[in-house]
Amino acid sequence: MAGIYFHFPFCRQACHYCNFHFSTQLKHQEKMLRGFEKEIELRAEQWPDALDSIYFGGGSPSLLSPASVEKLINAVTKNFKLGESVEITIEVNPDDVSFEYLEAMSTIGINRLSIGIQSFLDSELKLMNRIHSADQGMKSIEWTAKLYDNFSVDLIYGIPSSDLSSWKKNLNQALFFEAPHLSIYALTVEPKTVLAHQVKNKKIQLLDEDLVKSQYDWMVDRMEGAGYENYEFSNFSKPGFNAVNNSNYWKGKAYIGIGPAAHSYDGKRTRSWNPSNNIKYLNSIQQGILPAQSEILNTHDAFNEYLMTSLRTSWGVSLKKINQTFGKHYSDYLEKQVENHLIDQRVYWDGDALKVTKKAKFLTDGIASDLFLLKY
Repeated sequence: MAGIYFHFPFCRQACHYCNFHFSTQLKHQEKMLRGFEKEIELRAEQWPDALDSIYFGGGSPSLLSPASVEKLINAVTKNFKLGESVEITIEVNPDDVSFEYLEAMSTIGINRLSIGIQSFLDSELKLMNRIHSADQGMKSIEWTAKLYDNFSVDLIYGIPSSDLSSWKKNLNQALFFEAPHLSIYALTVEPKTVLAHQVKNKKIQLLDEDLVKSQYDWMVDRMEGAGYENYEFSNFSKPGFNAVNNSNYWKGKAYIGIGPAAHSYDGKRTRSWNPSNNIKYLNSIQQGILPAQSEILNTHDAFNEYLMTSLRTSWGVSLKKINQTFGKHYSDYLEKQVENHLIDQRVYWDGDALKVTKKAKFLTDGIASDLFLLKY
């Protein structure tokens, strides 16, 4: 099985922390949709796998009308094989939607929403330059809960000026709505963003890392107590509601990226990506040429990537899979390299799987980096 991802590169307004490719010039949306349809046709010629996930991200795909989304779903259905049960998700911003809009989306095949709440506090939304208000955020979840069994709420912790008390208020508000899935990310300072400029010029002071860790640790306990599985470092779900699209990435499955800046992966060693430029993308697609650049991962890089993605998950790093995929040299290396982390109880062996202990979860990426094979 494989997934297909649409990167819709338009937003009404730029969030201060975001470094994704997008444009606030909305006039070329129709051209972009035609480009998507053409790329679907071009991609289908070289893609035999059936799809189990269709995902509309961005950008702000909730700027699209239900009719436009339906047209793209139909194009995928026409050109690709689909599995028996396909998860079809669209990301939505609270300021873009109404009950009628969400209802219309539910009638065209959308069976999962991802709602970009980020915070239930107006002061934090303003700091991040989000358009919607806290009231709009809560209303959008109320509408969604009436229409969809499967939906996700996005939140951000580690926001400047926040503390443990405000973070508890945020997360408890999300849990009040009983969302089946939550994606919860730490605020990070990405290069060339407004936030990076504000931090550099000392207009904003980032939280102390110990406070961010306390927010994360409390969140993990709170989510576990509420019946959610922390199946990936930043993702929590009730039983049966793991995100198919996201899980495909962490399990190393194949995926297709449609649109400028979108990435694709063949599930083996080849990764490709479209240019992060709307005009270049459209000019190439209009000529019937896929604009993607590609690379083939060597065994060394593929091993390190497998460690990074799998250690973040509840299923962990499989020693058997390393043996089968990369060879005994790599499994021997991992068993030796991980010894200190085992002694310090940051990781443990669960049968064949190497997993991070609960107390060390916040350190997961650093642990993975320490396990990387630097020479070969």
